Amino acid sequence: MSVSTVGERRIELSSTTGLLALGDVVAITLFVAVGEYTHGYDPLVDVGRVAGTLAPFLLGWVLVAGVSGLYTRSSIRSVRGALGRTFLAWVLAVVIAQALRATNLFHGNAAVTFALVSIGVGGIVLCLWRSVATLLVEQ
Repeated sequence: MSVSTVGERRIELSSTTGLLALGDVVAITLFVAVGEYTHGYDPLVDVGRVAGTLAPFLLGWVLVAGVSGLYTRSSIRSVRGALGRTFLAWVLAVVIAQALRATNLFHGNAAVTFALVSIGVGGIVLCLWRSVATLLVEQ
């Protein structure tokens, strides 16, 4: 197992953390794709729009999850701990995503209602995934 140090936190490069990262990307993509679909966009046709909506969330998540140690085996030691850390990281990731959406770099804008829905729905999807991952990984 390879370990990279980022500040005081670690990112472990292993098959377990690789699976966590892949699952995180799938969960966030699912959240965005379903959201776009409910707003009348077809994620399979409107790929550019979905990618434009997805990018700020992925950027926010990568920044927060990496720095907060969510890519270590210890981040999924217990379901309760995984849920708390995941949800808090997601809230911070949404704040970053909303800040990015307020710029000219991404479509959309920063909206409190969208941030709250993102925190709630995206947080549920990510926490469900991380709970399953925690239960599946042998301790």
